Amino acid sequence: MGNYNYIPSSSREQEELLEILGLESIDDLFKDIPSDLKIDELNIPSGKSEVEVRRIIEAIARKNQVFTSVFRGAGSYNHYIPSIVKQITMKEEFLTAYTPYQAEISQGILQSIFEFQTMVSEITGMPVSNASVYDGSNAAAEAVNMCLDKKRKKALISGTTHPMTIETIKTYCHGMGTEVEIVPTINGQTDLDALEEMMDESIACFYVQHPNYFGCLEDMESIEKLVHASKSKLIMGINPMATSILKTPFEYGADIATGEGQPLGLAMNFGGPYLGFMATTEKLTRKLPGRIVGQTTDKHGERAFVLTLQAREQHIRREKASSNICSNQAHCALTASVYLSAMGPEGLRDVATHCYSNAHYLQKELAKISGFDLVNTSEFFHEFVTTSPIKPEILNQKLQEKGILGGLPIEENILWCVTEMNTKEEMDTLVSLVKEACEA
Repeated sequence: MGNYNYIPSSSREQEELLEILGLESIDDLFKDIPSDLKIDELNIPSGKSEVEVRRIIEAIARKNQVFTSVFRGAGSYNHYIPSIVKQITMKEEFLTAYTPYQAEISQGILQSIFEFQTMVSEITGMPVSNASVYDGSNAAAEAVNMCLDKKRKKALISGTTHPMTIETIKTYCHGMGTEVEIVPTINGQTDLDALEEMMDESIACFYVQHPNYFGCLEDMESIEKLVHASKSKLIMGINPMATSILKTPFEYGADIATGEGQPLGLAMNFGGPYLGFMATTEKLTRKLPGRIVGQTTDKHGERAFVLTLQAREQHIRREKASSNICSNQAHCALTASVYLSAMGPEGLRDVATHCYSNAHYLQKELAKISGFDLVNTSEFFHEFVTTSPIKPEILNQKLQEKGILGGLPIEENILWCVTEMNTKEEMDTLVSLVKEACEA
């Protein structure tokens, strides 16, 4: 082991351990693993200096294309992040490789989570929020778990939901033996007639995104009436940015609100790490998974924070646990809290308004080009789907050559996204290049 000084067991120590275990060799420890799954030697190069490693990584990084304009969303959105967000969240007090609040020794971290919960409650209008879960899809699946009981074991999901969220919910439900059915779509929205027909006493909940995967706003008032008429639970997946100019889930009558926190100060980062938030009514508080930080007073009467209401298997009897989720995205939640503090309610509404206005401007300009018609006529927030007279992949290739990341191809159509980061000049350039590509 001389070449691996960071491994704390010497050859002699290994021999002693094998003797205690009654084994002849290290290989005996792995004899249950099929031989065809084993390899003789890992293809790992020899050790390198820091400068050598940096050169290698930089060479790999240069293969990436950094786009000057981004018109793609579909779950990960390009928003401006004020400098103060990273300045605060990168402080070493907040960075640790281990869960920083085991247990109640870090009042600062607990307070930051408490502030996050408070802000999520303000965004959703719901009275109770947890300390976060892994991502938006994970939050949706955990919300479905909250609604199941002995009589109601079937979940309905709108077909307008992000495909990855549908797959995540199905994966959770498969392991629990929960039946999942997809409600058809019509004009980019949930088919209300189909939803009404599918609702019955076996339905535990209905999950719907608002705005949905196609960018469209759903008829939430009608959905709420249909779902609650069958005494099922309504789960709303929301974009936290859109909520600042739309009704909150509480105002729509939702039982649980979930969403992806990436728009709240988290960079796109090739897909993560992200942040799932969850909020619910007081009635469902004890079914909320993960951690909840509560506020109390210590023996001196001073304000203090504690972990409380943890409905997970580490803290209550396993068979009664409503969730097996064991951690949260504490640093991502901190980032979202700092972002929301920096922006404030007015700043958030300003960003949302710019997103809405920019998206509608681009849609109208694209519609002037033959073949770029809106696929769905319902109202949208900052994403919309258009037809395309040429294959979306070919169009995107031409845009990529100009440093523009185009919309997401959905079959023969394109899902466009516009945020406050897209200037009028960028949108006009996009329209000009699209027109040029179509005429070529």
